[in-house]
Amino acid sequence: MLCADYGLKTTESRSMIISDLLPPFNTDGLLPAGDYHLTFTELRRSILVTGPRSQYVHSNWDSNWRLWLVDQLALMAEQLWLVGLDEIFLNGSFVEDKDHPNDIDGYFVCDRDDFVSGQLQKALNVLDPQKVLTWDPKSRLPYRGYPKKQLPITTAQ
Repeated sequence: MLCADYGLKTTESRSMIISDLLPPFNTDGLLPAGDYHLTFTELRRSILVTGPRSQYVHSNWDSNWRLWLVDQLALMAEQLWLVGLDEIFLNGSFVEDKDHPNDIDGYFVCDRDDFVSGQLQKALNVLDPQKVLTWDPKSRLPYRGYPKKQLPITTAQ
Protein backbone atom coordinates (compact mmCIF):
# COMPACT_ATOMS: atom_id res chain seq x y z
CA MET A 1 0.00 0.00 0.00
CA LEU A 2 1.24 3.47 -0.83
CA CYS A 3 0.29 6.15 1.65
CA ALA A 4 -0.19 9.67 0.39
CA ASP A 5 -0.41 11.92 3.45
CA TYR A 6 -1.18 15.48 2.41
CA GLY A 7 -1.32 17.08 5.84
CA LEU A 8 1.39 19.70 5.45
CA LYS A 9 0.63 23.08 3.96
CA THR A 10 3.01 25.61 2.49
CA THR A 11 2.28 29.15 1.36
CA GLU A 12 2.21 28.19 -2.31
CA SER A 13 0.85 24.66 -2.39
CA ARG A 14 0.12 21.65 -0.28
CA SER A 15 2.97 19.30 0.38
CA MET A 16 3.52 15.87 1.88
CA ILE A 17 5.96 14.29 4.25
CA ILE A 18 9.09 13.47 2.27
CA SER A 19 10.43 10.01 2.95
CA ASP A 20 12.85 7.50 1.55
CA LEU A 21 12.51 6.47 -2.07
CA LEU A 22 10.33 3.48 -2.81
CA PRO A 23 12.10 0.14 -2.59
CA PRO A 24 12.14 -2.11 -5.66
CA PHE A 25 9.35 -4.58 -6.30
CA ASN A 26 9.91 -8.00 -4.74
CA THR A 27 9.97 -11.24 -6.75
CA ASP A 28 6.14 -11.37 -6.58
CA GLY A 29 5.92 -7.93 -8.22
CA LEU A 30 4.85 -6.18 -5.02
CA LEU A 31 6.32 -3.42 -2.92
CA PRO A 32 7.48 -4.63 0.48
CA ALA A 33 4.70 -4.30 3.05
CA GLY A 34 4.41 -0.86 4.61
CA ASP A 35 3.23 2.69 4.11
CA TYR A 36 5.27 5.01 1.89
CA HIS A 37 4.77 8.77 2.22
CA LEU A 38 5.30 10.55 -1.10
CA THR A 39 4.74 13.95 -2.68
CA PHE A 40 3.14 14.00 -6.11
CA THR A 41 6.53 15.00 -7.50
CA GLU A 42 8.09 11.95 -5.86
CA LEU A 43 5.23 9.73 -7.03
CA ARG A 44 5.64 10.92 -10.63
CA ARG A 45 9.39 10.14 -10.47
CA SER A 46 8.99 6.80 -8.69
CA ILE A 47 9.12 3.28 -10.10
CA LEU A 48 5.31 3.31 -9.97
CA VAL A 49 5.35 5.68 -12.96
CA THR A 50 8.78 5.34 -14.55
CA GLY A 51 8.92 1.57 -14.14
CA PRO A 52 11.36 -0.85 -12.59
CA ARG A 53 14.98 -0.73 -13.65
CA SER A 54 14.68 -4.04 -15.50
CA GLN A 55 13.11 -2.77 -18.73
CA TYR A 56 13.86 -6.14 -20.31
CA VAL A 57 11.23 -7.74 -18.09
CA HIS A 58 8.89 -4.71 -18.37
CA SER A 59 9.26 -3.70 -22.00
CA ASN A 60 5.56 -2.76 -22.19
CA TRP A 61 5.60 -0.53 -19.09
CA ASP A 62 3.08 2.25 -19.80
CA SER A 63 4.62 5.29 -18.11
CA ASN A 64 2.39 7.73 -20.01
CA TRP A 65 -0.76 5.99 -18.82
CA ARG A 66 0.51 5.76 -15.25
CA LEU A 67 1.42 9.46 -15.31
CA TRP A 68 -2.10 10.30 -16.55
CA LEU A 69 -3.56 8.27 -13.66
CA VAL A 70 -1.41 10.19 -11.17
CA ASP A 71 -2.52 13.50 -12.70
CA GLN A 72 -6.16 12.48 -12.23
CA LEU A 73 -5.41 11.44 -8.66
CA ALA A 74 -3.86 14.86 -8.02
CA LEU A 75 -7.12 16.54 -9.08
CA MET A 76 -9.11 14.39 -6.67
CA ALA A 77 -6.57 14.88 -3.88
CA GLU A 78 -6.91 18.65 -4.21
CA GLN A 79 -10.67 18.35 -3.68
CA LEU A 80 -10.14 16.07 -0.68
CA TRP A 81 -7.72 18.58 0.84
CA LEU A 82 -10.24 21.38 0.36
CA VAL A 83 -12.81 19.54 2.48
CA GLY A 84 -10.24 18.77 5.17
CA LEU A 85 -9.27 15.20 4.32
CA ASP A 86 -5.56 14.60 4.46
CA GLU A 87 -5.04 10.83 4.68
CA ILE A 88 -5.12 9.24 1.23
CA PHE A 89 -3.97 5.66 0.66
CA LEU A 90 -3.28 4.03 -2.70
CA ASN A 91 -3.19 0.33 -3.47
CA GLY A 92 -4.19 -2.24 -6.08
CA SER A 93 -2.42 -3.00 -9.33
CA PHE A 94 -1.05 0.55 -9.62
CA VAL A 95 1.38 -0.19 -6.79
CA GLU A 96 2.45 -3.50 -8.35
CA ASP A 97 4.72 -4.20 -11.30
CA LYS A 98 1.78 -4.51 -13.69
CA ASP A 99 2.67 -2.82 -17.01
CA HIS A 100 -0.74 -1.18 -17.53
CA PRO A 101 -2.99 -0.99 -14.44
CA ASN A 102 -6.61 -0.14 -15.23
CA ASP A 103 -6.81 2.48 -12.50
CA ILE A 104 -5.55 3.51 -9.08
CA ASP A 105 -7.36 1.87 -6.20
CA GLY A 106 -7.37 3.72 -2.94
CA TYR A 107 -9.23 5.12 -0.01
CA PHE A 108 -9.17 8.08 2.33
CA VAL A 109 -9.89 8.50 6.01
CA CYS A 110 -12.96 10.57 6.84
CA ASP A 111 -15.47 11.15 9.60
CA ARG A 112 -18.06 8.35 9.65
CA ASP A 113 -20.98 10.68 10.31
CA ASP A 114 -19.99 13.01 7.44
CA PHE A 115 -19.85 10.00 5.12
CA VAL A 116 -23.10 8.32 6.25
CA SER A 117 -25.11 11.55 6.28
CA GLY A 118 -24.03 12.43 2.74
CA GLN A 119 -22.37 15.66 3.91
CA LEU A 120 -18.99 14.56 2.56
CA GLN A 121 -20.44 13.69 -0.84
CA LYS A 122 -22.28 17.01 -0.94
CA ALA A 123 -19.16 19.00 -0.03
CA LEU A 124 -17.07 17.20 -2.66
CA ASN A 125 -19.69 17.66 -5.36
CA VAL A 126 -19.74 21.40 -4.70
CA LEU A 127 -16.09 21.33 -5.80
CA ASP A 128 -16.51 18.88 -8.68
CA PRO A 129 -17.86 20.43 -11.89
CA GLN A 130 -19.17 17.04 -13.10
CA LYS A 131 -20.85 16.18 -9.76
CA VAL A 132 -19.80 12.55 -10.12
CA LEU A 133 -18.63 11.82 -6.59
CA THR A 134 -20.97 9.17 -5.26
CA TRP A 135 -20.72 5.83 -3.56
CA ASP A 136 -24.26 4.69 -4.38
CA PRO A 137 -24.07 1.20 -5.94
CA LYS A 138 -27.11 2.08 -8.10
CA SER A 139 -25.01 4.71 -9.87
CA ARG A 140 -22.55 2.15 -11.27
CA LEU A 141 -22.10 2.42 -15.04
CA PRO A 142 -20.69 0.11 -17.72
CA TYR A 143 -17.16 1.07 -18.71
CA ARG A 144 -15.25 -0.20 -21.74
CA GLY A 145 -12.89 -3.02 -21.03
CA TYR A 146 -14.18 -3.67 -17.51
CA PRO A 147 -16.23 -6.76 -16.67
CA LYS A 148 -18.07 -5.06 -13.80
CA LYS A 149 -19.83 -1.73 -13.61
CA GLN A 150 -17.82 1.16 -12.19
CA LEU A 151 -18.75 4.06 -9.94
CA PRO A 152 -18.88 7.28 -11.98
CA ILE A 153 -15.80 8.66 -10.22
CA THR A 154 -13.78 6.03 -12.10
CA THR A 155 -15.35 6.66 -15.49
CA ALA A 156 -15.37 10.47 -15.77
CA GLN A 157 -12.66 11.57 -18.19
